[in-house]
Order: sequence, then C-alpha cells, then structure tokens
Amino acid sequence: MREKDIEQKLVQGVKRLGGRAFKWTSPGNDGVPDRIVFLPGRPPVLVELKTDTGKLSALQRIQIGRLRDLGQDVRVLYGLDQVLEFLNECGGGDNP
Repeated sequence: MREKDIEQKLVQGVKRLGGRAFKWTSPGNDGVPDRIVFLPGRPPVLVELKTDTGKLSALQRIQIGRLRDLGQDVRVLYGLDQVLEFLNECGGGDNP
C-alpha cells in the first residue's frame, strides 16, 4: 500500500472518531510529521506515516526528536496495521 493510501485511511478513521487530521506543511522546516491529529477531549498527536518498509530520513528523525523534546506526542506509523492500532487506541475499535 502506498503512503498516500495509508494517509487517507488515517484521515478517514480520525474523521469517523469525530476528529480532524490536518496536513502539516511548514515552509522552511522540512522533515516535520505528515499530519496533526485532533480528537475530541484529547491532546493533539503529530503523525508521520510510512509504508511497511519505509524509513525515516535523518532530517525527519531530527525534527521528531525536537518535537518530543518539547513534550509533544509524535507517532511514526508504519503501514495500515499500525494506523488501525492507533485508531483503536483512540477509541475506534471497528475502524476499517
């Protein structure tokens, strides 16, 4: 499954849970996570999506580390299975 398809599944699943998964583009700050996920009653989660065999770039690892150092919840999800696990954790037990 392509990263674009995995990202779409995340967006759809978050929407089913009553939340939003905004695309994050930050000019001049390459390597930031793909999405910022907002769910009712929960703090935001920054999500980087990869295919099952995808790898973080060096810059992505640096940016994720910086965000975590600021106390942010940053997740790197590999493939559809990890997206579904994340959605389950967020309360969407039967999210396809």
